[in-house]
Amino acid sequence: MPRMVGRAKRLPVPEGVRSLELSPRHLSLLALLLFDGPATVNDLAVRLEVAPTTVSLMVAELSRKGVLERREDEADRRRRIVSITAVMRPEIEAWLAGSATAWRKALAPLTNDQRRLFVDTLLAYERALDRDAQ
Repeated sequence: MPRMVGRAKRLPVPEGVRSLELSPRHLSLLALLLFDGPATVNDLAVRLEVAPTTVSLMVAELSRKGVLERREDEADRRRRIVSITAVMRPEIEAWLAGSATAWRKALAPLTNDQRRLFVDTLLAYERALDRDAQ
């Protein structure tokens, strides 16, 4: 695991992204928006397992930096949809695509049951880390 994390940290970060001074929490948010598409703050909070106010603060910060944008939901104008700006999307994609491609290659030969076991194992590891930290 440490080798894998170390290798992922060595992936080249495009200059336009490097200058934004992003933290790991931003990485998770950007990965969700890049791979799963635009979402509401509440949807992102559920997926990231944090409070909506935490996501709202991150979105506000990244919006000021020109990374994210908020727009009205056409179906419900009370809701705001968050997405990566067209200007930053290519750089964010270039930054995260290597990791996504590696995951796809690693998981491709597995059956659905094997993939489920792998994901369940990672989730169990995460839960164990949380318990041990308490």
